[in-house]
Amino acid sequence: MSIGRRKFLAGLAAAGGGLLAGCAGSGTPRGMRGNARVIDAHAHWHSPEFVALLEKEGAANGAKMGRNARGQVTFNFPGYTTVFQEAYMDPAIRLKYMDSTGVDIHVLSLTSPMVYWAPPAFGLKLAQVYNDSLSTVHLRYPNRLYGLVTLPMQAPNLAVQELDRAANLPGMRGVYLATHVMGKNLDDKSFWPVYERCEALGLTVLLHPVDPVGAQRMQSYYLRNFLGNPYDTGIAAASLMFGGVMDAFPNLQVVLPHAGGTFPALIGRMTHGSAVRPETKHMTKAPMTYLRRFHYDTISHSPQIMGDIIRMVGVDRVVMGTDHPADMSLERPIEFVDSIPQLSNYERELILGGNSARLLKI
Repeated sequence: MSIGRRKFLAGLAAAGGGLLAGCAGSGTPRGMRGNARVIDAHAHWHSPEFVALLEKEGAANGAKMGRNARGQVTFNFPGYTTVFQEAYMDPAIRLKYMDSTGVDIHVLSLTSPMVYWAPPAFGLKLAQVYNDSLSTVHLRYPNRLYGLVTLPMQAPNLAVQELDRAANLPGMRGVYLATHVMGKNLDDKSFWPVYERCEALGLTVLLHPVDPVGAQRMQSYYLRNFLGNPYDTGIAAASLMFGGVMDAFPNLQVVLPHAGGTFPALIGRMTHGSAVRPETKHMTKAPMTYLRRFHYDTISHSPQIMGDIIRMVGVDRVVMGTDHPADMSLERPIEFVDSIPQLSNYERELILGGNSARLLKI
């Protein structure tokens, strides 16, 4: 047996004990309340400026633009269909929702259609307009709204350029990436300069699915979202793990959406497979040991499953998210966290805001 495989199996044997050290209830102070802010790390926003630019120049760059019967701007590109709704665009509507649910801060991010579909120059222009408008809305509501940088990942050199610019804008607290870039998995070496720069800048990367794998087989019953999005998150996390990104950039922080999708549920299968399959003989650590290299939001829609994930990955690796204002969102996020079994007050406060405040420097 090679030295690398012996290290791998030793890591596998140690995985259980190492994970227990980080789990909920492992020596964490109990009964501490404090005045922690409630932070939603997974909330989407379409800026009016971004939508206006799409409507003006999208068709010339390969998209089909239009308006529906309600006068809302529509976007179509193979694999991407979006209707730009007021709830995603109007800060007043958002703040009213936040107040009604007890959420102090939304960390805003772009969702579909992202900017990867566009020719590089237009993708950069879209990203710049969106990032600038994020900073502007933060300055308008500096205690309530923050932003995550959008990058033209179809041109990694331009993505690094925009990252260096946008990271200095007021209110920007991390980087937002899709789970793939027009079919390229996230371990593609062309993306590594972006990860290197994120790590150097201390910016957390948050992921979100777009155009999920197998979408053509999931057109019925909304399976594209029910199943496709969690599957795509699992592929993204596995690619970052097996592809060496998490080892090459040990200080890079990555947040997985939808409670990690399929990644935590299938970690045992990947761990076993990595010990017996030649395709993963390069691995020197068991996949199980990578659970705590990622962070996970709370969008599982099951308190019991969320409790299991917390016990697997550790309470310090979980941040509150809602997916607001999508119809698949957690509409009452604080109540959901309250319903997770066996949480102490201290652990509850970490999930509601403490972990996001640390990761995103809020």
